[in-house]
Amino acid sequence: MMNSSQVSYFTLTAYLDSGALKYLYFTVVVFLYIVIVTANILLIVVICVNRSLHEPMYMFLCSLFVNELYGSTGLFPFLLLQILSDVHTVSAPLCFLQIFCVHTYGTAELTNLVVMSYDRYLAICCPLQYHTRMSSSKVSMLIALMWFSSFLGITLLISLSAPLQLCGNIINKVYCDNYSIVKLACSDTTVNNICGLISTSLTTISSVSLILYTYMRILKVCFSGSKQTRQKAISTCTPHLASLLNFSCGAFFETAQSRFNMKHVPNRVRIFLSLYWLICPPLCNPLLYGLNLTKIRNQNPSVLAPEKVFAQGTKQARTAPASMSSC
Repeated sequence: MMNSSQVSYFTLTAYLDSGALKYLYFTVVVFLYIVIVTANILLIVVICVNRSLHEPMYMFLCSLFVNELYGSTGLFPFLLLQILSDVHTVSAPLCFLQIFCVHTYGTAELTNLVVMSYDRYLAICCPLQYHTRMSSSKVSMLIALMWFSSFLGITLLISLSAPLQLCGNIINKVYCDNYSIVKLACSDTTVNNICGLISTSLTTISSVSLILYTYMRILKVCFSGSKQTRQKAISTCTPHLASLLNFSCGAFFETAQSRFNMKHVPNRVRIFLSLYWLICPPLCNPLLYGLNLTKIRNQNPSVLAPEKVFAQGTKQARTAPASMSSC
């Protein structure tokens, strides 16, 4: 038995012997990384430069795009080096650094999507109270809180994994993750398993519960409101639902692969499932929201504040004043 601090490197065994095709894979991954970085930076700049987009909805979007860049940077440079390398090893400090980046990305992504669903709930269900309940100070507090909680939670998780005594250094994946390190342990991992289970359960249950609640209230308003209200709700909620579904599927695949025996699944499929939640959301979210932002910038400036539109729709329609003005 040896302490993980004495392990100088880990070996990643999920990489295939692709021969000359590794240069093709390298080119494809470089292209994907360039697209992700360019698209996310472009939208961040658009939101920051255009003062008309300094609304809560777009501040949360900006935070989401920053997280996409953060998660991609935690994966792609490492992945590119491993594709070109004949020996797929990673030093222990770099492995734990990647674990920190990958897991904080996942936690921050989910938390950001939950906060965005709460923002849409206030804009649609409480349009007349929106600016009071979603002030600039509250937006800043929510963004700081979701980043701080993500960093703190993963720091505590890694602090439990780093001191473990390990019986090996083989990781059957294309990148490092916390549970793969825990499975290598010779020492008792009861505390790690309990903390991981509690953390995952609380995060998942609380996030899903809040999202379901907000969208149930939004659906109630849509069914009782005017046609204009329904159209505006659909236009603002559809990108969020698509990005939420995209990330949830990828996170589910990764969790299932980490917790269950997947040896019967072909190696290429396992690699795809491992990388899905780290590649597809950063690649698709700029497309989903970027198209929406382009339409918004080309339309009447009043559309830049969705809560104003819903307030106007409420005054004009007068079909469901109670549901639209109170929560």
